[in-house]
Amino acid sequence: MSKILRRQTPAVMVGHVSLGSRHPVVVQSMTDTPTADVEATVLQTVELAEAGSEMVRWTVNDDAAALGAQEGIRRLRAAGIRTPIIGDFHFNGHELLKRHAGLARALDKYRINPGNVGRGERKDENFAAIIRIAVRYGKAVRIGVNWGSLDRDLLGEKMGGNARLAQPLGIREVIHEAMVESAMVNAAHALELGLSRDKLVLSAKMSGLQDTVEVYVRLAGMCDHVLHLGLTEAGAGDKGVAASAAALAILLEKGIGDTIRVSLTPEPGVPRAREVAVCQDILQSLGFRYFFPDITSCPGCGRTRSVYFQELARDVRAYVTAKMPAWRGQYPGIEGLKIAVMGCVVNGPGESVHADIGISLPGACEDPSAPVYVDGKKLTVLKGERIRDQFIALLEQYIADRFTSHGARDVNA
Repeated sequence: MSKILRRQTPAVMVGHVSLGSRHPVVVQSMTDTPTADVEATVLQTVELAEAGSEMVRWTVNDDAAALGAQEGIRRLRAAGIRTPIIGDFHFNGHELLKRHAGLARALDKYRINPGNVGRGERKDENFAAIIRIAVRYGKAVRIGVNWGSLDRDLLGEKMGGNARLAQPLGIREVIHEAMVESAMVNAAHALELGLSRDKLVLSAKMSGLQDTVEVYVRLAGMCDHVLHLGLTEAGAGDKGVAASAAALAILLEKGIGDTIRVSLTPEPGVPRAREVAVCQDILQSLGFRYFFPDITSCPGCGRTRSVYFQELARDVRAYVTAKMPAWRGQYPGIEGLKIAVMGCVVNGPGESVHADIGISLPGACEDPSAPVYVDGKKLTVLKGERIRDQFIALLEQYIADRFTSHGARDVNA
């Protein structure tokens, strides 16, 4: 586990999931189905939960969605699925929660965007209505500020005041100040209305990496509330993954952040659960949590017998992936396993020694043998055409010997 000291925050319960500094950083995601389509929403929620999303957010934008959410949650709970469901409200959340008491009771958390609950006095009234309903039913609330929908009244005041300064700040600096002020002012208002500190989560999402880091560092320095991290629109594909990983890693390394989401633009043929996998990869790379055995393999070079090495690295990963659903239940702690599949003598033996179990394939002009290392010591040498099957058999035996119920430990504790 990472030794990074996280900010001290109160524990916030969302359903059965605990958020806060004493608990692991929580992974969450959001469906992109119409919530009124109960079957599609439940199906995607199950897929996200099975992939490791520990909370799932649903859009609740009209009466049909409100009714669909209630039925969807009923089906999930009837199936034994406890994943907390978050209602995502914009513009009319106060009306929907008033009209649908069953929805207010069924959801585990409400997400409010203070930039679009209304304007002027109506903004305060609408915001207060949602908070009072949350207090009545004992629900957690995330006050989520987005720079794309920042409170226009507040931003206008900040811009006007800045323009009157002898040395005005840059526009981005004013936006940063407005983002933090919006989060802090609305958090204080929610507490005044009776929401307890152990029911409050804040976020202040922007699309740019530097903007996001700057705003969250400021916000973390001004409060001890639980913080949800993410870029509000990370983008698609590798760009979205890279931007999210860079921003979240910087903040998490500073001890900032209690729950995360990677908001990737949907792509045809790409499962929604990809954003869950990216969150897990970020946390595992940082040493915060472990979700999947760490398989180290070299990038290949002119020394490696490329095709065989590539196939073995691919096959070991595919085998572990296929077995993990069963292994998680059978072998507690399996997520912390370290495997090495290396391609030549340059780094192969060293990486294999550092892994729990590793194999170093022969490179070009090397002796045609593949030493296998277990717990830092050479166990055997494999040769011939069955190296793949023999190594997988050794891997299976190692796992069975090491990960037993009496010897298991939680690597995410």
